[in-house]
Amino acid sequence: MTIDPKSLRLFVQVMQAGTIAAVAQREHIAAAAISRRIADLETTLGVALVERSNKGLLPTAAGQALINRSHRVLNELDGIALQMHEYVSGVKGYIRIHANMSATNQFLPTELQQFLSCHPNVRIDLTEALSTEIAQSVADNAADIGILVADESTKQPAGAMVGKTAGVEYLPYRNDTLVIITAQDHPLSSSHRVRFAQTLDYVYVGLPQGSQLNLQLSRAALALGRAWQSRFQVASYHALCLMVEADLGIGLVPQRIAETHAKALDICQVQLDEPWARRQLNLCVRSIDTLSPSAKLLVQHMTQFVTATSPQTPLS
Repeated sequence: MTIDPKSLRLFVQVMQAGTIAAVAQREHIAAAAISRRIADLETTLGVALVERSNKGLLPTAAGQALINRSHRVLNELDGIALQMHEYVSGVKGYIRIHANMSATNQFLPTELQQFLSCHPNVRIDLTEALSTEIAQSVADNAADIGILVADESTKQPAGAMVGKTAGVEYLPYRNDTLVIITAQDHPLSSSHRVRFAQTLDYVYVGLPQGSQLNLQLSRAALALGRAWQSRFQVASYHALCLMVEADLGIGLVPQRIAETHAKALDICQVQLDEPWARRQLNLCVRSIDTLSPSAKLLVQHMTQFVTATSPQTPLS
């Protein structure tokens, strides 16, 4: 047995108004159509729901019982419609983000706090991952939004792209600048600016194996015919800075990270005079058009910070 919600709603309205004509005028429906819907409802339920009197239409005992139950059912249906509208409008939703260490340590805390203060009913799951893995996670539908660092190896003249993960769109997000950090008494600590070749005489503290930053350092050293030496590999910028403070090696971190940790640790930062020290971070999605409303709102929120000077052709 299937009850048509529209017929049920019209039946309740007619019983409240006492006449079909009043409801027909208010709802802009032919009176005959409403009468037919009520008759179909009686046929479906197998019981008379309406009786006529000198006061108009009145519910039978079965009709009154149906009215009593209908209020709760119709309210729940209205609640479902409202809740679904909230998902459509982005007021509610669920978003999965895979972001690299640079994004989670520099930009996302403030941006997500601002977004969630305006959209408190949106649930966000954030996973920190390596830039080299994030685009594939998005392509495989393990994440809705990815945040990763542009890989210099994918660049070509005129902004063309190679090595782009299939089925993923890229958007410019943020820029950051890499700097060398050292212990206070390290030989490089007194330098204001160094070339990368100068740092290769010293051992580094690196990030996890397979990280984009480690790959960048290895490639840059290889281009100079040198080897990049990493004594330790740690899982966070904080651990890297602690190791550097203990003079267990030098490190390469975003400038904002260096400035934050320099307030609490005895480390020095030195500008790196290399074009690749200026990095582009990107958002990646399977498709902007197929994102959920809440995810679209988040992408709009995050890309509002992109300036006119940001590259217009995103990199992978």
